[in-house]
Amino acid sequence: MRFFAYPYAGPEEIRRHCIAAPPGALIRALPDLHAWLASHPDALIEGSTYVVDLRACLRLSPRRSEHVACAGGEDVLAAGEMGFFAHARGASVTAVSNLSTGYRPDVSCWDAVAESLARAGLSAPPGFTTSVHFRRCPACGESTLVKEQWFVCTFCDADLPLEWNVSARREVDVVAHVDRVRSLSTP
Repeated sequence: MRFFAYPYAGPEEIRRHCIAAPPGALIRALPDLHAWLASHPDALIEGSTYVVDLRACLRLSPRRSEHVACAGGEDVLAAGEMGFFAHARGASVTAVSNLSTGYRPDVSCWDAVAESLARAGLSAPPGFTTSVHFRRCPACGESTLVKEQWFVCTFCDADLPLEWNVSARREVDVVAHVDRVRSLSTP
């Protein structure tokens, strides 16, 4: 599968401050999610910070964590916030956004989120429950959040492009990467 990898586009001082922090918890299966929620019960109320790493695996951190810390300083396939609902069988994912001012991913990163949740055996909403559009202004160079589908720069009132243009994302082949990693670790 091919996805876009998004580089960190936030303030460098935040990256430097977060680089020593451990990355977010790897969620590869439903028991991983249940264990993480048991150790972070506030996440059932306020949600969590998430990233999808370059192997298309979901990583979770407490809600007020920096996305770059959750990602271990690496590029991501997706980043945002995730909400959960507790029920008799454990918990499920009920809300997902792409709200990350550090990575500013395009709404097209949903495919990577859906893939990471499917790989972990987690059900998901049919798409982002809250989608955010980030754009870089061609006139002043500032990154801005598009609100109410009004593609106008909040800094200089210039028109913003309809297509995502925040940073130099790159296309990655996740399956080939995973297969290469598996072949390197196989005796």
